[in-house]
Amino acid sequence: MEGNYYKEPLELKDFGSHCSLSEMDDFDLTRALEKPRQLKIERKRSFDERSMSELSTGYARHDSVLDMAHTPGSRSIVDTPLSYARNSFEPHPMVAEAWEALRRSMVFFRGQPVGTIAAYDHASEEVLNYDQVFVRDFVPSALAFLMNGEPDIVKNFLLKTLQLQGWEKRVDRFKLGEGVMPASFKVLHDPIRKTDTIVADFGESAIGRVAPVDSGFWWIILLRAYTKSTGDLTLSETPECQKGMRLILSLCLSEGFDTFPTLLCADGCSMVDRRMGVYGYPIEIQALFFMALRSALSMLKPDDEGREFIERIVKRLHALSFHMRNYFWLDFQQLNDIYRYKTEEYSHTAVNKFNVMPDSIPDWVFDFMPHRGGYFVGNVSPARMDFRWFSLGNCVSILSSLATPDQSMAIMDLLEHRWEELVGEMPLKICYPCIEGHEWRIVTGCDPKNTRWSYHNGGSWPVLLWTLTAACIKTGRPQIARRAIDLIESRLHRDCWPEYYDGKQGRYVGKQARKFQTWSIAGYLVAKMMLEDPSHIGMISLEEDKQMKPVIKRSASWTC
Repeated sequence: MEGNYYKEPLELKDFGSHCSLSEMDDFDLTRALEKPRQLKIERKRSFDERSMSELSTGYARHDSVLDMAHTPGSRSIVDTPLSYARNSFEPHPMVAEAWEALRRSMVFFRGQPVGTIAAYDHASEEVLNYDQVFVRDFVPSALAFLMNGEPDIVKNFLLKTLQLQGWEKRVDRFKLGEGVMPASFKVLHDPIRKTDTIVADFGESAIGRVAPVDSGFWWIILLRAYTKSTGDLTLSETPECQKGMRLILSLCLSEGFDTFPTLLCADGCSMVDRRMGVYGYPIEIQALFFMALRSALSMLKPDDEGREFIERIVKRLHALSFHMRNYFWLDFQQLNDIYRYKTEEYSHTAVNKFNVMPDSIPDWVFDFMPHRGGYFVGNVSPARMDFRWFSLGNCVSILSSLATPDQSMAIMDLLEHRWEELVGEMPLKICYPCIEGHEWRIVTGCDPKNTRWSYHNGGSWPVLLWTLTAACIKTGRPQIARRAIDLIESRLHRDCWPEYYDGKQGRYVGKQARKFQTWSIAGYLVAKMMLEDPSHIGMISLEEDKQMKPVIKRSASWTC
């Protein structure tokens, strides 16, 4: 590691899409790794940091582990084998192997770690893009390193992707927005010239040529997680990071023809990156949008440029929370109300504001919905309501406090009540139920990868364990997380850490699943570390904003 550290703010220059990072000699990650200015954390008993045994009456036991205070930069007990000897309990043998596999997936640029590849599967004949660093895939890896007291790789990643944001981005002859973050990047090593080059993908090489809407949101969320974990304010306060956040927000907060505060998206712009009928206003994007807005609000400086964005964020958050909590929420009472809707209403007093046809309610949802419980549906747009359950969107809704406390508890009630359907033998269904038959042919275009109960079409994804665990801890239901982790530990390592599982119960390794999938490994480690020290969720959990009034009308499942 070089000894020169930067003293002045980094200058990120604009480079064309044909320029590689090997040509940007004026930028060096080592310059950004000067000793950070540490935030002096006052141990306030906030939701983010107080011991989890005090957060909910749902805890039946008060383990000393749960009461340990977590300070920025501290290492987790769930660590590499060296630390095991210092502790009085014997960790699961999967943990050490998971750390070894995670470190094996690390990617280096000019000697500095900048991320982890998507999968380290040497047995696969086709590498495709699994040897790249994906923004969304790196999030659980980043959280694992932060919880283990290793923030440098996360800082390097944030800086490197921030620089890539400044590239000119084109798909054919069309230029993408300046704030678009890459879906992924790859480091090319030239052993002869001894140079490293980065090649980024902003959607021009992706299946379907769709830009990743979620990348920018995850970047902002991860920047906050880094700041919360390390107490280092210097990174988020740099002019470059401030500008990066504003560029991302400019894409989302621009005025147009929209009549809703939700974000209009194309199919394939997020984790569900293939045609799966999620075009419109998918719950995953809306939840990440909400969380990114709140995260940015806590980091933006109230200067001349930042003040305008802060005002726009506050207005959008109020409108978005009202819209989502009223129109995306579904429980037994709301389902019954939709079933009785009148159609073709024309006035400001219309009850059926989106003109949803009651006959479009699928039969399965009537049996699926318990008397206690509820969830945010997959999509709401004119005359269309996607009643499918999407795990990531609902878990992020809990973590970001898009869901009210009552709604959060109702989501967990549903998960417990429908455990066999949503979890089965391998956590966690990416969505439920699958689509099949004629509907599958129309919605997916006969996609051979998204067949029934496979991949994005009702497949089971181990990476979702970390979001589930965080949601369980926040709602005071750690026993649900323990039960899910037990299922993971019974198979995941033995099956060589696959990307996803197939089947209605998640019983079979996915037919095209990569082995040694990095986010499956990292998701397990993050879940274990959060359950061991629940204060870790302060990195990715936001308290409810009291100024965002919850919905006035409450359904029976929230109060009974």
